Amino acid sequence: MKHLIDKLYETHNLSKEEFVYLLENFDQETSDYLFSLARTYSQKYFDKEVYIRGLIEFTNYCKNDCFYCGIRRGNSNADRYRLSKEEILSCCQTGHELGFRTFVLQGGEDPYYTDEIMVDIIKSIREGYPDCAITLSIGEKTYDQYLKYHEAGADRYLLRHETADEEHYKKLHPESLSLENRKECLRNLKRIGYQVGTGFMVGSPYQTTECLAKDLAFIKELSPQMVGIGPFIPHKDTQFGNFPAGSVDLTLFLIGILRLMLPNALLPSTTALGTLDKKGREKGILSGSNVLMPNLSPIGVRKKYDLYDNKICTGEEAAECNMCLRNRVSSIGYEVVEKRGDFVEDTIG
Repeated sequence: MKHLIDKLYETHNLSKEEFVYLLENFDQETSDYLFSLARTYSQKYFDKEVYIRGLIEFTNYCKNDCFYCGIRRGNSNADRYRLSKEEILSCCQTGHELGFRTFVLQGGEDPYYTDEIMVDIIKSIREGYPDCAITLSIGEKTYDQYLKYHEAGADRYLLRHETADEEHYKKLHPESLSLENRKECLRNLKRIGYQVGTGFMVGSPYQTTECLAKDLAFIKELSPQMVGIGPFIPHKDTQFGNFPAGSVDLTLFLIGILRLMLPNALLPSTTALGTLDKKGREKGILSGSNVLMPNLSPIGVRKKYDLYDNKICTGEEAAECNMCLRNRVSSIGYEVVEKRGDFVEDTIG
């Protein structure tokens, strides 16, 4: 097992068969060895710095009906909301005062927010906070739409591919969505010049180890600047409500693998990890992550952005959550820094 991890550390890739073997046979000793090498890379490129991104969940309306998602169009129990431009800018102001230098506008695919509205919001944030990065996470758009947002001032875009296996994709999504279009969106984002993030759920329904190996191969091919993964957590109002949650241990192991594959990538330790394990986000950092994404959304809407059940930090003030995270990170010997935390091309070698 260790020889495969050594190979990954040196070459940044393995064959599909080698990935499958690793994922099916790892144990605590193997994990600890992987994490030690992953920390070597994360500290080589980022020292012990952890970047924070201020998450603004501005709409929970969505035109799509993805089978695993709590804000899917077909969930009549969802309590819907939209934030106004003024509310979004207020979140940015709060975040900036707390030291955030990246804002992440995340929402369902909500047709209410036309290109004109989005461009106006992006320009207003860019003008008001020129020292900050703007990240969008608003789903599948056309090349021209992505270009408009980029020209308005958006720097980064998060779009999880969710699974790189065609058959698995069909088991998680309605016929109106296609894996090929998802991949083309990611390629378009890279062509335009965004810092691009993708990722997947670990332990999603019907996922196999072969699916995960395909995910890793796709990520290697795409070479994104950011990769966000977290354990699948079921939502009671979806058809997967009774499925088991994904494994924290497997998620952490995959974070370690991703750090060795993409040594200078930006890897979040996700809220989903912290939801399933009280120390999940700290464990993510010790497995190779270097990004946290605390919530800047108004408290009144946080529980409504309900992608999965029992999400943490839905009732905390932004300042309260921010201080809690800083203390958690400090407790494991790392430091939250007030930087944009842009992706930097590998010049270290």
